[in-house]
Amino acid sequence: MEAVSGKILSYDMDISELVTKNNGDEVKTHGMIYSIKPMGDFAFIILRKSDGLVQCVYEKGISDFDLNDIGVEYSIELEGTIKKDDRSPNGFEIHAKNINVLTKPAADIAINISKRKLSLSIEKDIELRPLDLRNNQKRAIFKIQEGIVKGFRNYLSSIGFTEIHTPKIVANGAEGGANIFKLDYFGKKAYLAQSPQFYKQTLVGVYEKVFEVAPVFRAEKHNTPRHLNEYIGLDFEMGFIKSFKDIMEVETGVIKSMLSTLKNNYAKEIKMLNVDIPDFEEIPCVKFKDAKEMIAAEYNRKIKDPYDLEPEEEQLISKLFSEKYKSEFVFVTHYPVKKRPFYAMDDPEDSKYTLSFDLLFRGLEIATGGQRIHDYDEQVKKMFSKNLNPDDFESYLMIHKNGMPPHGGIGMGLERICARLINEPNVRYTSMFPRDMTRLVP
Repeated sequence: MEAVSGKILSYDMDISELVTKNNGDEVKTHGMIYSIKPMGDFAFIILRKSDGLVQCVYEKGISDFDLNDIGVEYSIELEGTIKKDDRSPNGFEIHAKNINVLTKPAADIAINISKRKLSLSIEKDIELRPLDLRNNQKRAIFKIQEGIVKGFRNYLSSIGFTEIHTPKIVANGAEGGANIFKLDYFGKKAYLAQSPQFYKQTLVGVYEKVFEVAPVFRAEKHNTPRHLNEYIGLDFEMGFIKSFKDIMEVETGVIKSMLSTLKNNYAKEIKMLNVDIPDFEEIPCVKFKDAKEMIAAEYNRKIKDPYDLEPEEEQLISKLFSEKYKSEFVFVTHYPVKKRPFYAMDDPEDSKYTLSFDLLFRGLEIATGGQRIHDYDEQVKKMFSKNLNPDDFESYLMIHKNGMPPHGGIGMGLERICARLINEPNVRYTSMFPRDMTRLVP
């Protein structure tokens, strides 16, 4: 009888193993052919592996295969000998002896994926995304994203948060309004979750501190460089807070963890994409009303919308704080009640405003958070003030009826953070398979 033990079988070597080998050592590895550069009697064969690119050398009369028998995007196994060379990627190259072709493309490759910059239009880029993601620069973007999520998850886990997984098919919208996707759920009305808000609040009563990394769906009819109809939300919620500033402290720790994770573990991708990682000790805070007045005075700009920040205002606030306070991050606090959801707690010192905030980074809002209402009567009253029927939120209000501690949290957009870090103007470039108003494939 055969059995499986869970032991990981290693058939050949990754870069982390190859780099430890000595000059002249015989090795075996695998990969997909990224490019072939003929140079007369020899050629450079660049292999794309899970952990990067490896330079191999074909030598006529020494390599036991014909260069014409291989091509770009062939998946192969390769045997050869190590030659140390500081000019090569990773400090070595493999002089190829034998190659075993595992698979080959069934059609011509539509683009030269080995170019440093593909220079495609955004629509063509997305159309060819299954192929263009094989480009080394594109791969680096989503390794940076991986590092952001690691920093988020590791930090929160280290300070006692519990990771949760909440439903994405829901009976009610957490944010209200029209920007919600409707579903037919076996004859019942249902929706795609705008956020995990209700569930993460519920689970504060269970675990006290929770977080989630999961998709969020918004049926916003916006075709802008900052909007997606499906994005990855980085959410956390925490109980027994003394002030909404406790939430901002944790978020600041999260940001520091993200950036240090990138610095410590993603140097190759940082260099490849020329990423400028901010260095900071603290993040300045400014009240919404004050921020509006500051940029109106500084840039001779009339205040048009007293209830929300326009995209241009976010850019100007960031510009002002970068120039005057040397900070690329800024918390804008105390947003008006009119523009915040029904669960946002009002400021006891001025009921026109809420104990909420946005985090701006390089001209773009990347996170929204604040303190939530935890008292049942206060929550019902707020629902009525927003013209909502509490009967429609019976399961949500169950947590308030049964007792909740003071609590709050944030929702952060992964694609936006990544776009700002790599200085990419459109968030569709930082979504692996973006969903916008016109696109359902690939």
